[in-house]
Amino acid sequence: MTVVLCPTPVIETESLVLRAPAARDFEGWREFFFSDRSHWIRALGTAADEATAWRAWAGVIGHWVMRGWGSFVFTTQSSDRALGMCGPWAPINWPEFEIGWTVWSAEHEGKGIVAEAATAARAHAYSVLGWKTAVSYIAPDNTRSIRLAERLGARLDPAAAPFPGETEARVYRHPNPEDLA
Repeated sequence: MTVVLCPTPVIETESLVLRAPAARDFEGWREFFFSDRSHWIRALGTAADEATAWRAWAGVIGHWVMRGWGSFVFTTQSSDRALGMCGPWAPINWPEFEIGWTVWSAEHEGKGIVAEAATAARAHAYSVLGWKTAVSYIAPDNTRSIRLAERLGARLDPAAAPFPGETEARVYRHPNPEDLA
């Protein structure tokens, strides 16, 4: 049985499908959450245990219910297996709306998949959600994410409000919708 709590868009690109996260994606998320790959997104000192993984995934799904939008799970056109997440994100304490991303396994890095997903998600945030600006919060030693942000045209914005609770995260400002036209 598939349960949908709110209408959610499906975005298709040349090679990807971006859809709302679902309970069926939890195992992929759980594997990612328990791996070293997740340390960029876990709050400082947050343990990687079953209960925390469950609450974090419930928060990802709940974001769609609370905001009416949220991060998409991305898959290939030929498989519904979740490869990662990407898209609009703004928990209650975020100073600005963010375009965030995670790729759940190293085998999917460096192939342009996340750039394709992030480009589509950002276009959705601008054209459908009406965002006028977007940022990505990135740890200074997360060089892969920094390179991706820069590939998407985002630039370091030292004047932006800092990420809450983690003063080391840098703010990368994406080009405005008009600049992308």
